[in-house]
Amino acid sequence: MIGIVVWIVVGAVAGWIAGLIVAGGGFGFVGNAVLGIVGAAVAGFVLPRLGFGFGVGIVGEIIRATIGSVIILVLLSLVPRLR
Repeated sequence: MIGIVVWIVVGAVAGWIAGLIVAGGGFGFVGNAVLGIVGAAVAGFVLPRLGFGFGVGIVGEIIRATIGSVIILVLLSLVPRLR
């Protein structure tokens, strides 16, 4: 149970930071948490293949999740909006 709470908190922090980095990003607490969790998964897949590694612990997880969230937000900004 504690692990899930940590995932949500890390995801929310990472999503919030990514929303500050990418203009127009950010989706509220729940959206940022989901964005951060998905961003962590993306970063966990992409960054090791590019040769990037970060320290262990909560700070490393937040950095990884933030990078993944920024990647997702940039990709979403490239998709044209539906009218």
